[in-house]
Amino acid sequence: MPTNLPAIAGKAVPRSRRRRMTMACLLRLWRRGVMRYRQRRTLAELDEHLLRDIGVTRREAEAECRKPPWR
Repeated sequence: MPTNLPAIAGKAVPRSRRRRMTMACLLRLWRRGVMRYRQRRTLAELDEHLLRDIGVTRREAEAECRKPPWR
């Protein structure tokens, strides 16, 4: 008998569990985006001396800061 439920390790997953898994995945993606945004904002505020200490040029830092949070 065919089922419309996706399988994980050969077992059908109920819709409510799929929804929780999807919400957890979206929450992780959102948190990752916020983290990247904050790190890039901090990177943009570094002066030349600190950038040189971490081995990044101003041009590389600016390119990184222009990226959207999901990349």
